[in-house]
Amino acid sequence: MLDATRETLAELGWGGLTMGHVASRAGVAKTTLYRRWPSKNELVVDAVATLFDELVMPDLGSLRADIEAVVAQFADLLARPETQAALLALFAEGTRDRQLRRRIREAIVDPQKRLVRQGRAAAQARGELEADTDDTSAREEVDIIFDTIAGTVEHRVLVSGEPITPEWTRRFTDLLLGPMLAG
Repeated sequence: MLDATRETLAELGWGGLTMGHVASRAGVAKTTLYRRWPSKNELVVDAVATLFDELVMPDLGSLRADIEAVVAQFADLLARPETQAALLALFAEGTRDRQLRRRIREAIVDPQKRLVRQGRAAAQARGELEADTDDTSAREEVDIIFDTIAGTVEHRVLVSGEPITPEWTRRFTDLLLGPMLAG
């Protein structure tokens, strides 16, 4: 059903997508959808959130290699037409719907911060970064790092339509790591 949702969204856009269209494409009754998702918003958010579950933080032996690998995974995910259509539709609709924006944060954004937490923990264990001494500061740093990576990659792929090349990823990682490793 989630695949059918993403396919329908890519084909018809936010305004054209209905629970009926998704049910038809998925080969289920509308009541089946409504039992699990009370609204189109909930259905689309869950359909998009599952895409991001594919992202993993590797442990390649260095923070640099880990960041470059995650950026490449994220860029590949964003390059898919179904991901682009779904994210752009959610972003646009979220500007008009505060509840949807909250749901996007809870289901998509906040769970993906795990990648930053995992990367920081691995780098701290390897001695590349100092251990956290203040939980509040650590949470704020995770938020800033996540926003920097996600915002930059999303802008480059979804807004500018520019590719994420290995060279671009290396330069971006240099800019990101400079202040982090400096202390």
